[in-house]
Amino acid sequence: MTATVFDSRSCVLGEGPLWHPQRQQLFWFDIMSCKLLSRLGSRPLEWQFDRHVSAAGWIDETHLLIASETGLSRFGLETGREEMLCEIEADRPETRSNDGRADPWGGFWMGTMGKAGEPGLGRLYRWARGELRVLDSGLTTPNAICFDQARACAYYSDTRSRIIWRQPVDPDTGWPAGDKTVFIDLRATDSTPEHKPDGAVVDAEGCLWNAQWGAARVARYSPEGAFLSAVELPTGHTSCPAFGGADLTTLYVTTATQKLPPDPAGWQQTAGRTFAVTTPARGRPEPRIQPDPSVKPRVPS
Repeated sequence: MTATVFDSRSCVLGEGPLWHPQRQQLFWFDIMSCKLLSRLGSRPLEWQFDRHVSAAGWIDETHLLIASETGLSRFGLETGREEMLCEIEADRPETRSNDGRADPWGGFWMGTMGKAGEPGLGRLYRWARGELRVLDSGLTTPNAICFDQARACAYYSDTRSRIIWRQPVDPDTGWPAGDKTVFIDLRATDSTPEHKPDGAVVDAEGCLWNAQWGAARVARYSPEGAFLSAVELPTGHTSCPAFGGADLTTLYVTTATQKLPPDPAGWQQTAGRTFAVTTPARGRPEPRIQPDPSVKPRVPS
């Protein structure tokens, strides 16, 4: 599996790739530049925001749900119009949104973190049918939010902990049911290096693909948490994967230039670019966001 450059624009902190199944189009973010990015064929596209934006889900063919440092909003791709659906930490200027993903029940999970990566400022949220709950707190960098095929659990991590957790959920509602357990422990041992878990996605076989910050790879793990294989990338700060393409066998991977070490020197050449890898695995279509129709959207001030 060889990675090729899908988009040559260099993101400070590329994140949140989303393959829109209706539009057959990839969207992703440069968090630190406050931009939503995409492309149509050879034509690059971008939308500028006035605050950090980091993750998205799709509502319909022309609207995305956008996770930002002030909450979740409905964004019109053709009009540029934005409507706030749910404020999240709008009163906490020291934090921003980070990883996020739609769940199989039509809800959305999102993590927040300190803008300078301060320990313990992060929280994990779920918004579903107009209801917002804090699912976990005291986190530093929430990441790896994704969901298993059987609707039995969610996965997430705190990058600083080097652990990916398995959170049981109610199969009918998607709300957590029971305590989280360790799914993958990426702390260093005598035989393995220490890897930092960043964004993740689950494929059609139930295997979890995890981008590992500073390791220049996306690693694949079985539903039982066993390491299976890894896709090597030409730059170190791999941040998040997403399956896309007509048959969902293309793995898109965002990367970053932020805090990239000078060595290996080759990492600098393609840092921040977005990559595509053809894989033998197949992904699953991202589920559609189902906003609560009783909630009247508000145009952000």
